[in-house]
Amino acid sequence: MADTSPVADRIALRGLRAHGHHGVYDFERERGQMFRADAVLELDTMAAAAGDDLDRTVNYAALAGELYAVLAGEPVNLLETLAQRLADVCLAHPRVDAVEITVHKPQAELGVPFDDVTVTIRRERA
Repeated sequence: MADTSPVADRIALRGLRAHGHHGVYDFERERGQMFRADAVLELDTMAAAAGDDLDRTVNYAALAGELYAVLAGEPVNLLETLAQRLADVCLAHPRVDAVEITVHKPQAELGVPFDDVTVTIRRERA
């Protein structure tokens, strides 16, 4: 029996950084802080590889600019909202079947020592 499962090649963009003004507190909105994001795209890269053709995959340099604009752009209260906006940008690329987004907020003020706060979501094309 032939395998009919979709191809799950991945392109990962990790550690994208931007100064943003996201958060629920006034001081977060006023002074901002550094946010990081990781995006792992799932797509079929066989046609791109076979033809050595950038038009048959996702241009990760262009995608990085789009994701950066969201990280540095319009403030949101929640990391969950920011992650969803980043996922929407990735899924706007027609070759992307699914995406996992992790948003990092390493400078969050928690009142205790910590390394990082993250929210990770996974979204698939409908």
